[in-house]
Amino acid sequence: MLSSLISSTLVAVPLLLVLLLTSSLLSGLARAALVSSPHPHGGFSGRPQLSITIRDGNFTSNNGGMMDGLDPTITWQNSALLHDDEIALTYGIDLSARTTNLASLPRRIWGRASRRVRITGADREVAISTRVQLDFDTPDTLDFEFDGEDDESDVRVRIMGRTSTAALSSVIGGNTHHLMGERTSKRTSGSNKLKSAIRNILPTIDHVEITKGYDNNGNRITINPRYNIPYNYADVILTYDADDTVIKVIAGASDQSVTISQKLNDDNIISPTINARDGSLSLAWDRKLGEDQSVKTTVNPNRSVDVEWRDSAWTANVNFPMDGSSDDLQGATVHIKRDIKF
Repeated sequence: MLSSLISSTLVAVPLLLVLLLTSSLLSGLARAALVSSPHPHGGFSGRPQLSITIRDGNFTSNNGGMMDGLDPTITWQNSALLHDDEIALTYGIDLSARTTNLASLPRRIWGRASRRVRITGADREVAISTRVQLDFDTPDTLDFEFDGEDDESDVRVRIMGRTSTAALSSVIGGNTHHLMGERTSKRTSGSNKLKSAIRNILPTIDHVEITKGYDNNGNRITINPRYNIPYNYADVILTYDADDTVIKVIAGASDQSVTISQKLNDDNIISPTINARDGSLSLAWDRKLGEDQSVKTTVNPNRSVDVEWRDSAWTANVNFPMDGSSDDLQGATVHIKRDIKF
């Protein structure tokens, strides 16, 4: 039930603390991944994975047909099993392959801890996971995401937010002597500083959502209320899945739309969307070309035509803005992405 799932959030606190500590020791995290000997209470599940992504390659008709903006990214990741294999830890770091400045080489570091927890008084388990990410463009903020799922009740909870890395470093980064004061006469002041730092560590919740699923004579219905706290905005997504037909309704103060996806055959899906707020209509066509190959075309009349082409590790996104007063397509843009895994 929902109350059991929410109460299990308390069990995720140690996972979050582990990841917060990990993120405050960035260099230690990278070095730890190179250890190959297994630990008696867990070990690494395999050798680290390395992938190179070329993204944001930009080709526009306004720059003379030149390709620019290539932004290669190197992703290094690894995984481990901890606490008698009860906690699965995945972590990694994204590096910029374009810059020659070592200080701007790292982009973000992230980690996810997952485990299954047995509900007290109930003969079932729930799955919980916590993910944290530190973006080097905003080093003062640590983003986190908590997910909890109860398969038996068909309920999923997601909470996203952020916390301060400065306060975190003050508490667990070896500055205890500064916080507590170096002399007995400063004990009260030091204690107040510690309390203030701990208060700053308390996370700021930005987004909360719950997804509840129902089975209806072989079809599936999901209700997904969402709430964005900083913007004080709430909406709900209703989905009805009847095999070849999927109906999706988004209801919010500034967004009301209905999408009906119809599977024509194994290779083609048509999805018209009606925006109830302004009466606009868009049409998406998903076409499967083969194994790991597909093309999705979305037509927004008087606005744009978007094409996404996937071919294994390659992804190309083409945008053609449409001006209703002209028959010509101006400002055509192409973005490419390529994943290379080792």
